[in-house]
Amino acid sequence: MEWNFATADQLAAALRAGDVTSAELTDETIARIERDDDALNSICVPDFDRARAAARDADRARARGEDRPLLGIPVTVKESYDIAGLPTTWGMPQHRNFVPAEDAVQVSRLKTAGAVVLGKTNVPVGLQDVQTFNEIYGTTNNPWDHRRTSGGSSGGSAAALASGFGALSIGSDLAGSLRTPAHFCGIYAHKPTLGLAASRGMIPPPGPALPVEHDLAVVGPMARTARDLTLLLDVMAGPDPLTLGVSYHLTLPPARHERLRDFRVLVLDEHPLMPTGSAVRAGVGRVADALADGGARVERHSPLLPDLTEAALLYTKFLFSGSVARFPVEAYEQLQARAAELNPEDQSLDATRLRGMVFSHRDWIETNSLRELHRHGWRQFFAEFDAVVCPITPTPAFPHDHDPDLMRRRIDVDGVEYPYFDQLVWAGLATMPGLPATAVPTGRSPEGLPVGVQLIGPMFEDRTPLRLAELLEQRIGGFQAPKLGDGRLSLLDEQPFAELGEGVVEDA
Repeated sequence: MEWNFATADQLAAALRAGDVTSAELTDETIARIERDDDALNSICVPDFDRARAAARDADRARARGEDRPLLGIPVTVKESYDIAGLPTTWGMPQHRNFVPAEDAVQVSRLKTAGAVVLGKTNVPVGLQDVQTFNEIYGTTNNPWDHRRTSGGSSGGSAAALASGFGALSIGSDLAGSLRTPAHFCGIYAHKPTLGLAASRGMIPPPGPALPVEHDLAVVGPMARTARDLTLLLDVMAGPDPLTLGVSYHLTLPPARHERLRDFRVLVLDEHPLMPTGSAVRAGVGRVADALADGGARVERHSPLLPDLTEAALLYTKFLFSGSVARFPVEAYEQLQARAAELNPEDQSLDATRLRGMVFSHRDWIETNSLRELHRHGWRQFFAEFDAVVCPITPTPAFPHDHDPDLMRRRIDVDGVEYPYFDQLVWAGLATMPGLPATAVPTGRSPEGLPVGVQLIGPMFEDRTPLRLAELLEQRIGGFQAPKLGDGRLSLLDEQPFAELGEGVVEDA
């Protein structure tokens, strides 16, 4: 049997039953990477010798009677995580030789759980793009169409999973960096509640790996099924042992419901500041229909929903205030001068980005107060609803665009161009208040590209959108492996969309 596209859940069962060894799984995965990754460029730092050694250790541990959550399962890790002995560059050429001495806390948790780390996956420069390319490692292509991006900043991980290079991966998310690559590549990802999973050791080089509390950014799991997301989140979740972990123990509440017909869901497919492309609207519609067919209560409007325009403007200010933290003084002063010339009545996303870049601490405090009002609004909303279904970005994966001036780039939505970063409004909906959001595949566009949506849930109730994702997987299918010849999608020999996930989840 070929194991490359088996789920982590299936691999764990096969390993326990003695149907395969970790050494065999690891060798098979490495062979696939060596055969297929030249065309994708998803694994930028292979660590195959240590992976084979870890696999042999896992087999010996199982022979002794050990059984850990990920024992013997091959996985990958986003390049931005520290792994002792491997470079951590964040795609920045000046740090190409930086090699940390110890593992990030999440890498340690993977290894403690028994995972076999195959290597690191590619990222954009500084993790600051919706695409994945850098001067050190080059460009990662979308497995469905090599002319298109795999997304960013966890684009290497998404492309690797879609191509059968390991069963799981860990990434991070500030501006949709888990969800967008999942949407573009047809896999699953989960952006946890802010602060749920410790992020020490995922820090721009050469900074010390300190237990920092982030304002927006999270680390999280990527997989080919919803159930595997839960498996990996259970490994990742929990406070840093150096700080909150000294006195706090994590107990995530169970999902609010186990049956689809008990869920109350608000479905959104339009944003006041950015149109949604027809392919993505169709994906949202497929989910809405599946929910209704399964007996869920589905609404399209609610006065309880926090204002989407204000949410997007708040998110934009927070996001771009952090993007210029290391700018030279001269460049920062130029931004201040440009911001001072803005018309106070200009509340466009472009103007908001510029204002965010020159935020003062006083500005941040005022804006954070507004964020707390939004969080309170979400608490009231989730007293009546269990989840929100909405887009991740307005379009499927778009062609590579390496224009170094990001502000000059444009995103094409059904033939009309919009500023490149306007597409982040949907990602920010969950990120700004710190809510959990699960990215799920919904099918494909007319061009045959994957289309995903996100399921946003209540704060610290991550199991609720994850369970909803499992139930939807049964109704609309899940991951499908791309079949590519020359790097362009072929629709001639596609397999059933849910084929590889059959038998993974049990009942609705």
